[in-house]
Amino acid sequence: MTDRLMPLIFGNLDENIISIERALGVSIVNREGQLVVVGANADKARMVLAQMAEMANKGREIDVNAVNYLIASVMDGSMDEVSKANGGTVCVTVAGKAIKPKTLGQEKYVELIEKNIVVFGVGPAGTGKTYLAMAAAIAAFKKGDVARIILTRPAIEAGEKLGFLPGDLQQKVDPYLRPLYDALFEIMGPEAFNRNMEKGLIEVAPLAYMRGRTLDNSFIVLDEAQNTTPAQMKMFLTRIGFGSKVIVTGDITQIDLAVGIKSGLKDVLGILKGVEGIGIAMLTNKDVVRHPLVQRIIKAYELSEKREERKDKRLLDAKEKRGQKKE
Repeated sequence: MTDRLMPLIFGNLDENIISIERALGVSIVNREGQLVVVGANADKARMVLAQMAEMANKGREIDVNAVNYLIASVMDGSMDEVSKANGGTVCVTVAGKAIKPKTLGQEKYVELIEKNIVVFGVGPAGTGKTYLAMAAAIAAFKKGDVARIILTRPAIEAGEKLGFLPGDLQQKVDPYLRPLYDALFEIMGPEAFNRNMEKGLIEVAPLAYMRGRTLDNSFIVLDEAQNTTPAQMKMFLTRIGFGSKVIVTGDITQIDLAVGIKSGLKDVLGILKGVEGIGIAMLTNKDVVRHPLVQRIIKAYELSEKREERKDKRLLDAKEKRGQKKE
C-alpha cells in the first residue's frame, strides 16, 4: 500500500481504522507501509481495507460512513457486489463537487433512474433518495434531455396547522418545500436557480398544483410521497406526458396522514410492481449516508417496531385461543 493512500485509508485522527477495529474486534498496525491485521475477523478486515484502497485509487471519498458501509457489506456477504460498483458521477455541483452514489443500493437506484420512465425510491431518512433524484434531474436538464424540472411534495400538516403560518398560500407551503430548495441551491447554485425559476424552467410547488395539468418534456420529482393518498398518487402519475421522467421518493415508516387514511405510496408499490417502464428501489438503513448515529437510530426503531408486532401477534393469538375455549 503506497504512502499516498495511507492518509486516505486511515482518515482524520485514524477514525477509519478505529471504526474497523471496534466493529470487527481486530487490531491494525502500520508496519513500514504494510497494514498488519490481527484478530478473529482479520480476513474480513483485510477485505474492507482492500476495498478502501481500491476506492482511494479511484479518487472516491472515504469517510466513516463509507467505512461503516463496507463493514456491513463484509458482514452480510455482499462485498463482492460492492467491489463491482463503479460509483459513476451523477452530477457536479456548482462548487465542483461530484455527486456519486455511495452505496450499492444507491447505485442500483441511479441505474433504475437511467433505465426507466418512472422510478420509486423508498427508504429511511438519510439514504439520499431526494438528493440523488435532484442531481439526476439537474443532470438531465443541463444535457437538454428535458426542458424543465418540476419538484413537488404534499403539504401535509405534521403538528403545525397551515393556517397558523404567516403569509399567503405560497408562503404557507414554502416551509414544506424548503428541503427541495436547499438541494437545488447546493447543486445548481442560487444564481442559476433564481434565473431558471424566473424563466419558468424550474418549478417548485405543492402537489395540489399538479391537478389538471399534463407535464410534457419534464423531469418531475415527487418528494415525501408517503404522505399522499391513493387518489393523489393516481392523480400525480396520470399527469405524465411525452418525453418526461418521474421519480417518486418517500419513507413508508414516516407517514403523517391521519389515522385510517391509506398511504398512496404503500398502495402504489403493490399496484405497479412489475409494470414495464417502472423501477422500484428499496433502500435500507445500510444505505444511510448521514452521521453513523442515524443508522443506529433507524435500526433501533426497526427493532422496536418488530417487537411491537410480535407482541401484538401474541395478544391476538391469545385472544383467539380464549375464544376457541369458550366455543
